[in-house]
Amino acid sequence: MIHAEPRVTVVIPAYNEGDHIVPVIDRLLEAVTMPCEVLVVVDFPDDTTIPAIKAYAEREQPTVHAMVNDFGRGPAQAIRYGIHHAKAPVVVVTMADGCDDPRQIDELTRLVERGVVVAAASRYMPGGQQVGGPLLKRMLSRNAGRTLHWFARVGTRDATNSFKAYNREFVEKVGIESRDGFEIGLELTAKARRMRLPVAEIPTIWLDRPSGTSNFKVARWLPKYLRWYRFAYGPRLEVARLNADTPDQTGNAGTVNDKPQNSE
Repeated sequence: MIHAEPRVTVVIPAYNEGDHIVPVIDRLLEAVTMPCEVLVVVDFPDDTTIPAIKAYAEREQPTVHAMVNDFGRGPAQAIRYGIHHAKAPVVVVTMADGCDDPRQIDELTRLVERGVVVAAASRYMPGGQQVGGPLLKRMLSRNAGRTLHWFARVGTRDATNSFKAYNREFVEKVGIESRDGFEIGLELTAKARRMRLPVAEIPTIWLDRPSGTSNFKVARWLPKYLRWYRFAYGPRLEVARLNADTPDQTGNAGTVNDKPQNSE
């Protein structure tokens, strides 16, 4: 069977999801109409997600791949690893818990194909909604999204949402400095704003995960989000200056292809 070259690579960071991942992949493949590849990225070879994905791929869908990230532990490293190995010119990051609406992957991809570098699924624009989730997390993300939209003019009301599509060439050009948490979505939105590149959004309905446990850690990751929140307010930067002004945790400008000097 011949498979078309993918128009979009879907990257899903996962941690011990086991068989919970199966209905998420089912819904994704049912919803996405364009040629795609799906990269489910975990940190360890014995992660319980791997057997479920391998069985799924062998049984039904060879475009679904389980990948073991060797960039370092955590969701940020898994996302970097997935983007680094993406074949398509557009990359969509979505979560393994089923909170995102996979029917919007096509629309987000088409926005990037039309010229935006970041296309965000927004819970906080008209028509969007967030159902469930921790109250503190909702308040922080909503307030961050509104103030970034009003005052930094980042192009979306939901800069912190991880459910976004990216122009892969843009990501490779500006690099990814995030090494922990899910702040990559905010980082790349802030970088697009500083470079005055187009960002667009569509409304989405986010649903709290129906099973399992969330791996989001507000207290641990909040300082990292604040770094990129502040960064979004700066003046225009060209890519050379951008990379010089955004050192990674080792003191060097990070790229999507760089591995950290020390893994956790």
